[in-house]
Amino acid sequence: MTGSALGALFTGGTALAAENAVDAEAAAENTVMEAGPGLTDIVVSAQKRETNLQSTPISIAVLGAEDIRNRHVVSLESLADGSIPSLRIAPSFSRSSALTVGMRGIGTLGDSNQPARDQGVGVYIDGVFMGRAQGLGSALYDVERIEVLKGPQGTLFGRNTEGGAISIVTKKPSGEFGARATVGVGNYDSREAALHLDLPSFANFSVKLDGLITTRGGTVDNPLAGEHDFNAYNKKGAHAALFWEPSSDFNALYSFDISRDETTPYYLQLLTKSTGPLLQMQPDRAKVANIGVPQPWALGKTHGHLLTLDWTVSPQIEVKSISSYRRLTQTQNDNGGANLGVFIPGYSSNTNFARFSLADVWQKQYSQELQLIGTMKQVNFVLGGFYYHETVRDNAWTPYTNKWNGNGTDYTILDTPTSSIPFPDRASRAKTESIGVFGQATWTPAMLNDIVHLTAGGRFTHDAKTGSLDKVNGVATPYRLDASWNRFDPMVNLAVDVAEDVHVYGKWSTGYKAGGANSRSKEYHSFNPESVSTFEIGAKTEFFDRHARFNVAAYTSAYNDMQIDFNAPVLNSTRTTTETRNAEGRGRIKGIEADLTVTPFQGLTLSGSYAYTDVHLPPAPNPFDGDKLVQVYVAYTPTHAASGAFDYELPVGDSTLRFHLDGNYSSGQYSMPGDPTKTSSSFIVNGRVALADIRMASGPDLELSVWGRNLFNEAYTFVKANGGSSLGYYGIFNDPRTLGISATVKY
Repeated sequence: MTGSALGALFTGGTALAAENAVDAEAAAENTVMEAGPGLTDIVVSAQKRETNLQSTPISIAVLGAEDIRNRHVVSLESLADGSIPSLRIAPSFSRSSALTVGMRGIGTLGDSNQPARDQGVGVYIDGVFMGRAQGLGSALYDVERIEVLKGPQGTLFGRNTEGGAISIVTKKPSGEFGARATVGVGNYDSREAALHLDLPSFANFSVKLDGLITTRGGTVDNPLAGEHDFNAYNKKGAHAALFWEPSSDFNALYSFDISRDETTPYYLQLLTKSTGPLLQMQPDRAKVANIGVPQPWALGKTHGHLLTLDWTVSPQIEVKSISSYRRLTQTQNDNGGANLGVFIPGYSSNTNFARFSLADVWQKQYSQELQLIGTMKQVNFVLGGFYYHETVRDNAWTPYTNKWNGNGTDYTILDTPTSSIPFPDRASRAKTESIGVFGQATWTPAMLNDIVHLTAGGRFTHDAKTGSLDKVNGVATPYRLDASWNRFDPMVNLAVDVAEDVHVYGKWSTGYKAGGANSRSKEYHSFNPESVSTFEIGAKTEFFDRHARFNVAAYTSAYNDMQIDFNAPVLNSTRTTTETRNAEGRGRIKGIEADLTVTPFQGLTLSGSYAYTDVHLPPAPNPFDGDKLVQVYVAYTPTHAASGAFDYELPVGDSTLRFHLDGNYSSGQYSMPGDPTKTSSSFIVNGRVALADIRMASGPDLELSVWGRNLFNEAYTFVKANGGSSLGYYGIFNDPRTLGISATVKY
């Protein structure tokens, strides 16, 4: 994409969906406060209390309920197109059942799917930390907003938020009757249905029920009859919430959620070289795979309980408790890489191929957080404590499912998957316990006319991990993990209200990612935490009588003790495992983020954002190759990323016609920490047209809509790697154009 086109995208409105118009339903639920003509104020809870987005002195992006509908967001993976430029979400290699989440160049420099490893960006749902990368691809249900907090959040959010945090807030029971039902169909045999039911309060109790099903066939055909195609999904979920408010100063919210997520892997393509009679090069996005393989669903199941207690002790003091218990099981069935083989006449004849990646994960977590939120004459403060307990175990096996004939022109399917290594190839388990104590206070001195706000805070955390690597190459092993770490994360923030609609701030904060061990290793050596220290300055402004909003932030980060995976050759085997070590040296990351929203006249909103991210990591010595220096690359971090949106609505009789169009640009990026190959740049356009508020004779309102993702069918590789002289380059392409229609009835 040319620089002028990129500039036009930004000035025309790059979509920080945070500032998009939020629907009337969300306004009724107090997520948006009406601000009269012009832009509306957006309320966020990033500081553990509700504050105005513009007066909150940190860099935040928000997706409201209407934004989520306009972009047809099914799960967090739907945000992989770059809706929020600083936030980068991608499948874990070819597996959409687990997600890699990064922000401002921080995420993971290795495989975070393992029991004793973590990601660098925390994901929270209704205040509860989601401990595993597995399960993050589950369908979202009736989300009120998604807050994206950029930069280290070590003080208020704690461990594993060195890059930032994603806070997903779901809609709560309102106490008034309401119902919303949606059905839809689309190409690739997609189907969706959702029901949201809000019941009237009775004896101080309110109930809300949610259920959804969304399914789509594969986008690449599997030639083997009777097997699932590649890149298909079938997501189901249900949620129930019970709200009790016996008095004006106390309430309790209990909720239960359950999900079932069936997926198939993405398809890996040979991009530059054919490696056998049937292993043909496919430089463009394929419609049919070269090889037919057995491909069952990968199955992820989650369920969770949440109890939130909120007691207003006095007008100045609030006490809050958040208790949660969650379970996750994930069965991975990945046979999307049959292409990653080479047929060599005479050597490969009548041999097995199509490496079938099988893995199981079982996880349980319990967390408890207590908060004391207070307001004194010139000071607002938050004090709290946090406890987290997690147990995880996994196993993995990689048998073959197919067998070549003598000359590579045909193949058969093995009766059962076969490997020279007995099941399981590897198995591990880990237990994590984390205790944190935190506090933050903001002082607004009266002598400076209440325009200066000085905030300071800190968090002390104790992490302990124990576990074992039980099998390597199918053989029982004695390797154990027993490590603990203490960490203090400070934060200082100085904010000044230059004018009523002009706020500036400067901030220094730190965050870290917990240590652990690599279950793909040979001996399960522990590694230490890594950390990030960030200086940030920013400004939040509104002008043209609140018809325009411009926010900007610039930051520089020091990246220390980076957790890097190194290849460790194993003797007497063709297998190569990985070990994780803390690299010496310091990485540097700097960037600029800018967000613009304009409402030139009633009904029209132009919005946008841009992110520039510059990452410099020093070469790290590989301890398994004579300390040879190895360059490390941060995956899924484009230097330039932008997003722009156009939203327009106008009355049509008693109804409302709404138009939405967004475009999302990303420059090329690395997709693997150890590979200097960059993906191609991308520009994805999504759209939605809806006729809403259609009054039906029976009383409810009807909305009819048509939506499209990747409207111009842009094809780009989000994974691209160099397989050497035998394979050439291989990669995974993004989703093709998807289209659909839906109808929503609302009471």
